[in-house]
Order: sequence, then C-alpha cells, then structure tokens
Amino acid sequence: MNAEDVDMVNHPPHYMKRKWEVIEILEEFFADDPLLFNAGKYLLRCKDKGNLKQDLEKMIWYAKRKIQQEK
Repeated sequence: MNAEDVDMVNHPPHYMKRKWEVIEILEEFFADDPLLFNAGKYLLRCKDKGNLKQDLEKMIWYAKRKIQQEK
C-alpha cells in the first residue's frame, strides 16, 4: 500500500492494528454514553499512537468525569 492509499480519515492505520476496529467495539459497548465511549477510545488506542502516558491520562480524565456524574 502506498502512502497516498492510506485513508487517514476513515481507516487510519492505528485504528486497524487489531482483529476489530476500535470504533466497532466502542459503538457496541458505549453508544449511549459519551464519557465511557471516550475513556474506552483512549484506553483501546493508547499503545498504538506513540504517547502512552498522555492517552492514559486522557482516559483517566474521562473516567473521573463519569464518576463525578454518578455521584
């Protein structure tokens, strides 16, 4: 595949590294909850984007916001 063949909008390579595409998992589990959707997004992609610590911190931010919402 040439660089110009890579679809960075619809199917970026870091979304396609696993058996399932991240969006499919998130839609299945968290379609009705944007905070959990985003926490899951950062967790599921954290090893593939090159900044593990930052993505885990973002995941924690969304999880904490969800916890606050539940109080």
